[in-house]
Amino acid sequence: MQIRFWGVRGTIPTPGPETIRVGGNTSCVELRTSDQQLIIIDAGSGIRRLGKALVKNNPDRIIGNILISHTHWDHIQGFPFFAPIFGRNNRFVLVGKRRVDKQLEETMAGQFIEPYLPFAYKSLPADLIVKEIQDGETIIIGDNTRVTASDLNHPGGCLGFRIEDNGHVFVYCSDVTHYDDGFDPNLLRLAEGADLLVHDSHFSTIEERKKFNEYGHSAWQEAVQAAIEARVKCLALFHYSPDLSDDDLDDLLVQARTVFPKTILAREGLTISLPLEDLPD
Repeated sequence: MQIRFWGVRGTIPTPGPETIRVGGNTSCVELRTSDQQLIIIDAGSGIRRLGKALVKNNPDRIIGNILISHTHWDHIQGFPFFAPIFGRNNRFVLVGKRRVDKQLEETMAGQFIEPYLPFAYKSLPADLIVKEIQDGETIIIGDNTRVTASDLNHPGGCLGFRIEDNGHVFVYCSDVTHYDDGFDPNLLRLAEGADLLVHDSHFSTIEERKKFNEYGHSAWQEAVQAAIEARVKCLALFHYSPDLSDDDLDDLLVQARTVFPKTILAREGLTISLPLEDLPD
C-alpha cells in the first residue's frame, strides 16, 4: 500500500512562506492498494494538484474511489477543481455519510451553484456514483482492500477510516476531539495495531483544545497518547491549525518524538509505503 499526502492543513488553505515546507493545502490523501486501486481520502484544496497529476499520468481513463470523512468545507472545497471529474471517460465512487439531514450527493452538489460557481454538478462529464455508508460499515474495494468506517467525536459527525490491504493497515482520523476523561473509543478500535495512524493534531496545547472544545479537534499530545494506547507502529500528525508555521510544527515533532519516537509530520508530497521500514524525513 502506498500513501501520498496532497493536503495536510485544517480549516482554511494557508499558502505562504511560513507554510511552504509542510504545505498549506487542506485535507487530501491518495492511496494505491496492492492491486492498484485508487483511493482518495477527502477533497480539500489538495485534491486540485492530485487531479492534475492523475490527468497527466492517465490520459485515457481514471477510475477511483473518494472517501469523504465529512463535509465541512476544508474537506470538500477542492472537489469542484478536481480535473478528472471533467473527463467523460472517468468514473468515481464517492463514499461518505449524510449529515444534517442532507444526502451526501446533495451536499457535494451544493458547491456547484451560483453564486459560487458558474457550472452545475449535473453537467459534470465524469460518471459519479455516490454511496452512503454508516458507522461500523465495511466496504470492499478491488480484490484485497477492506475499508471500515466509524463515527468520530466531531461536531455534526465525522467518519474515520481503517483501510486493510494484504495484512497492512492504514487509519485516517482527520477530525476528532477526545474526552476529558478518556479517548474516543471508536478511534481506538479503528487504530488498533495500525501500521500508520493519521491523527488530528490541530492544537499545540491541550489547554488550547479545551478553550476551543466546540471546534472538535485534538492537540498533538492527545494524538501521541492515542497512538500509544492503540499500539500503532507509526503516527502521522495531521490537520494542523492555520496558525501553526513550519517552524512551529518542527518544534512539535521534536516534543512528540520524546513521547512516541515513531512520529512523523504529514506534509505535502510525502509518500509512504507500507509496511514502513524506516521513518521518512
